[in-house]
Amino acid sequence: MTHAPHPPVDTRAVWAALGGDPALPARVSYRTRAGALPARLPVLDLARACVAGCSLAAAELAATRARHSVGSLRVRVDDGAVATAFTSERHLLVDGRAPVTFAPLSRFWRARDGWLRTHANYPHHEGRLRAAIGVGPSATVDELAALIAERSAFEVEETVYAAGGLAVALRTPEEWAAHPQGARVAAQPLLTLDRVDAAPPRRLSRGVLSPAAGVRVLDLTRVIAGPVATRTLALLGADVLRVDAPQLPESADAHADTGFGKRSTRLDLTAAADRRTFDALVAEADVVVTGYRPGALDRFGLAPEALVERRPGLVVAALSAWGGYGPWGGRRGFDSLVQVAAGVAATEGSPERPGALPAQALDHGTGYLLAAAVLRALTEQTADGGSRVARLALAHTAAWLLGGARPVGHGEPAEPYEAADPAAWLTEADSPIGRLRHALPPLSFDGGPANWARPPGCWGTDEPGWLPAA
Repeated sequence: MTHAPHPPVDTRAVWAALGGDPALPARVSYRTRAGALPARLPVLDLARACVAGCSLAAAELAATRARHSVGSLRVRVDDGAVATAFTSERHLLVDGRAPVTFAPLSRFWRARDGWLRTHANYPHHEGRLRAAIGVGPSATVDELAALIAERSAFEVEETVYAAGGLAVALRTPEEWAAHPQGARVAAQPLLTLDRVDAAPPRRLSRGVLSPAAGVRVLDLTRVIAGPVATRTLALLGADVLRVDAPQLPESADAHADTGFGKRSTRLDLTAAADRRTFDALVAEADVVVTGYRPGALDRFGLAPEALVERRPGLVVAALSAWGGYGPWGGRRGFDSLVQVAAGVAATEGSPERPGALPAQALDHGTGYLLAAAVLRALTEQTADGGSRVARLALAHTAAWLLGGARPVGHGEPAEPYEAADPAAWLTEADSPIGRLRHALPPLSFDGGPANWARPPGCWGTDEPGWLPAA
């Protein structure tokens, strides 16, 4: 199989993947700061490029709607703001309390022949992990560790996935490249953004600077990457409504971190009344963002192709962990697991003692790329119409991180390095869930917002409807 060449980890690569005007990255200026997101891999370059690409897409759409020349765009990217935003869940305080980011069973384990990482933040995933290992709910971490130590990491990986849980054996980049899924990932671009029909051009109100004002976004995502994308679209003026199934639990802390600017409701799509309500939402949506594993929503008619067929002119942005193809295409996954499978953890540490990135950078980076793809799709639609489908995967972002080169940014010369204190990019706000200390958004462009218009509300308590048109 021929592998796609890895583009450099910089803004131009992001902008090229998004199909943007190649002259526009020169409108981005960078403020670099020492000590931000230190790692062996070019994590800061990735974070900077993802935020710059998203900021540029926002500024381009704002200029288009305000009838301004895109040649006059000015976008600024500050490493301090980027690094703070990429670790937003670590900076969050709710009434002075720090959130719990990983449950006790979400960790590395030493197996007989190597290392393994599991993800068990949700109760149903923890239950499936315990069942696959053969222990009950009262078994301790040490008891699980003793059992896993007797088994092959790859055997545990397959056993846990077969039980509906999440476990991934540690691989080096070379081992991932030789794996059937890794080989398929290596042949894919960073992202795809495709026009899929001849729907008429989108008519967005003119004379506004808020890029996504009046755009209705149906948010069907969970766990960092998707919620970061929709949190960003809400920052830019979109009416974002997140819909969750009532039977699926959600972390209150995760919602507090990524719920800014959005509303949140719960609908059971297997119940006739809720399904009718949901279908009415889709009928008036401009954008649908999905973050469930490929195929999970197909039975509800929510595959990207089905959504576009029922609502021509829609923008669909589909996010997955491993890509919607290959032997792992239908598997669940999270940032920490993709790091382990793709060779990131072995590179940041070693095969004998794995490490981790200084942030969940695959999640956050892909989140900003996802938002950027939506914004670019909206801009393209104003010119030539057509429904748009964007597809992104955490594994694609990992491949880019592992394979890219390391130039600093492009555009105006970088300013001198200086230490980054995250306090400069943190603020506080009262909310229905308590007093919040949170990271400010990292996007910065002329006329752009400095903060979200509203804090997160209580998860799942909003009415399932769109706000009145302005």
